[in-house]
Amino acid sequence: MLEKFPISIFLFTFFALWLSVKIGAFIRKRQPPLNDDQRADFTVLLGAVLTLLGLIIGFSFSMAMNRYDQRKIYEEAEANAIGTEFVRAELLPADDAAKARGLLNRYLKQRIAFYETRDRKSLEQINRETARLQNDMWSAVRVDAAAHPNAVLALVASGMNDVLNSQGYTQASWWNRIPAAAWSLMGVIAIFSCLLIGNGAHSRTTMLGPVLPLVIAIAFFLIADLDSPRGGLIRVHPQNLMTLSTAMNSSDVNHPTR
Repeated sequence: MLEKFPISIFLFTFFALWLSVKIGAFIRKRQPPLNDDQRADFTVLLGAVLTLLGLIIGFSFSMAMNRYDQRKIYEEAEANAIGTEFVRAELLPADDAAKARGLLNRYLKQRIAFYETRDRKSLEQINRETARLQNDMWSAVRVDAAAHPNAVLALVASGMNDVLNSQGYTQASWWNRIPAAAWSLMGVIAIFSCLLIGNGAHSRTTMLGPVLPLVIAIAFFLIADLDSPRGGLIRVHPQNLMTLSTAMNSSDVNHPTR
């Protein structure tokens, strides 16, 4: 659950790793000093552990960045699908076209709210309203397409299907997070790294102790922030959807993402 709150994971990681450095230093005081051969082996071990930690952090950052880019791509795809269907709705009979356009306009507002809200209760309400509007939008085109099956109405039905599918792809990308097992592995290796740093320090200088925990905590924070669609500071803003909303309200639809 901590990975959903980047600030919390930063604080937890920093204090846990700083405590690991202290424990390593405590163990060092109760051991005899390392001789030259032992010091050389220790240096090799420490370098290997830190290298492994760096690789895992790098891979995790790449995973989080790819997921963030994916969420941006699907926001763009949603704007394209809704904007295209808004134009195609003109092919319906006048009354049905007005109804479909009105539903699309309301649906677009719910999609913008989905990206902007952070409140769980509000999100549940948005999801319920989105599902209801999806049923209404599909019904608005299904009746005409079934009553008058032709290529034109099939195009309208296909466009509405793209609108519904794009929301599903977006939701799937928001659920696609870095696995908890990967977080656990990073945490365990980071703890061992800090234990080794504390145990192998030549002096009792306290100024250098928090440096590695702080650096690792910042890296964990950035990964968690990118991986958290709703709780992080780095979020996908519905810029394309908002631009489309302005265009639809003025009945002058452009495709800002094309």
